[in-house]
Amino acid sequence: MEKPNLSYIESMSGGDKAFEQKLITIIKKEFPEEKQVYYHNINAKNYEEAAENVHKLKHKISILGLVKSYEVAADYEHNLLEKSTAGKDDFESILQNMTEFLETL
Repeated sequence: MEKPNLSYIESMSGGDKAFEQKLITIIKKEFPEEKQVYYHNINAKNYEEAAENVHKLKHKISILGLVKSYEVAADYEHNLLEKSTAGKDDFESILQNMTEFLETL
């Protein structure tokens, strides 16, 4: 599984460490909330709402440099819109991977 990284954030910041820290702080605040809403919707079988949650989470996946994981999330989002949970385990593994990474920052 690919590892989250800060390469994209660092490339956006142009070396501005304060900007990097601000962005990391925002992600660390928003990610757990968005993840919790996703789990609520998927457990309630609200697939359309869960697809919207995945769509939002895709941005954080991208920001943390997870290119292949972004594609997995995009496929899963599409499946949810078709009322299929194919890809759920892979997507939730990505969320766990991101959670563990953000806890180290």
